[in-house]
Amino acid sequence: MLTKEKKEKKRETYVFGQHISMSADKARRVIDQIRGRSYEETLLILELMPYRACYPIFKLVYSAASNASYNMSSKETNLIISKAEVNASTTRKKFKPRARGRSFPIKKSTCHISIVMKDISFDDEYRQLDSLKRSKKTRWEKKHTTMSYHNMYSSEGIWDKK
Repeated sequence: MLTKEKKEKKRETYVFGQHISMSADKARRVIDQIRGRSYEETLLILELMPYRACYPIFKLVYSAASNASYNMSSKETNLIISKAEVNASTTRKKFKPRARGRSFPIKKSTCHISIVMKDISFDDEYRQLDSLKRSKKTRWEKKHTTMSYHNMYSSEGIWDKK
């Protein structure tokens, strides 16, 4: 007896960047900031961080989102970064000529970056967390206070006295 299996949609997309010319530690510093965040928030973080490692990671995240929208037909607002790893790769070695016929080794390190983006529209746990976040109001949202602008340099009385 043959039974039909349900084909589940893919929920994750993978992107690998190999032999990126930077230290793995420098790339990890940026990757640790974006792990577990949403796609839109990640793009904002990467644009505003002052590190050189942000640009290749930005390209990888953008590529993963375009893969997800094309292959899984998911919206960019539903994507989060579920996994992000940086592994050390090969080291390029050259020799720089120095005085008296000597040479000095130059080591250029490279790294592999892998990013996994997950579509949260399939998961019920993320829907429940999202509904809980929307139902909770913070302390400043509960108070409906309005602030008025007070210009202290206008001629109101304090500065008019001689």
